[in-house]
Amino acid sequence: MAITRVTTFLEAVTIGNASPTEALEIFDSLDTVDVSELIGAWRGESFPTGHPLDHALEAYHWYGKRFENAEQVHPLVFKTIGGGTTNVNPLWALPIVQWLDRLPMPKSKAGGRIFQLGVGLVSTKRSCARLRLTHYRGKVSATMIYDTLPINDIFRKINDNTVLGLMDLKGVNQPFFFVLHRDRSELGGQK
Repeated sequence: MAITRVTTFLEAVTIGNASPTEALEIFDSLDTVDVSELIGAWRGESFPTGHPLDHALEAYHWYGKRFENAEQVHPLVFKTIGGGTTNVNPLWALPIVQWLDRLPMPKSKAGGRIFQLGVGLVSTKRSCARLRLTHYRGKVSATMIYDTLPINDIFRKINDNTVLGLMDLKGVNQPFFFVLHRDRSELGGQK
């Protein structure tokens, strides 16, 4: 039985995952994204590669990201129990971020519900990141730079309404991949 390598984004989506090496090859094959192309609201989901964060954000009711402009970025938008959304200050994740490549992330429904109940304690109206063009893996593309964490999210274009993101965390060897889908409703439930 031959082992088939995943070489395209659609193959990875069909199979349900890709190896870290395959994901990097897919990422490298995609077109770059300009900062202006990201402005708006985006729904997020994991792009599974065996990373500890695969499906963890979804377990905690992650909605996605919102880019108001290059200076006003909300990197962590979560769903509220009331059906709206709220921006979460990523500073709460600092202790967790340091252990991402050493400990598994809890992904239980109960943990997600508890987080959702207390999400107001870590919510913010302030921008917590910005967008810039950066050079990464041979291409210049839009990158979200966190204000308080050693993280850059670099984006490559799948199509006009879908981008593949790569979370580059200082000190962690394996990047976390995620997909963002443009939300034309512009997060109308924002609270």
